[in-house]
Amino acid sequence: MFGPHTDALPVTSTKSAVGHLLGGAGAVESIASVAALREQQVQPTANLENLDPECALDVVTRGPRTVRMDVVCKNAFGFGGHNAVLVYRRAS
Repeated sequence: MFGPHTDALPVTSTKSAVGHLLGGAGAVESIASVAALREQQVQPTANLENLDPECALDVVTRGPRTVRMDVVCKNAFGFGGHNAVLVYRRAS
């Protein structure tokens, strides 16, 4: 989807910090996504120490990262195939 830009997009996960909140997971992830846009900061994926060297993603680890961003893409993959992707854009 992101083509040659994939390795330049910071990626993080809230689940490692808050656990699986079942029906509330999407709402908490949305709050984290909007906060990231507001603060222009990507929070790290908690407890991730050993990245797979074959993974071409820019996973944020070891602390928050300040990033200029106008759009955040949030993926939610639930039990039983309940999946959703939301895209948030900064207000201009």
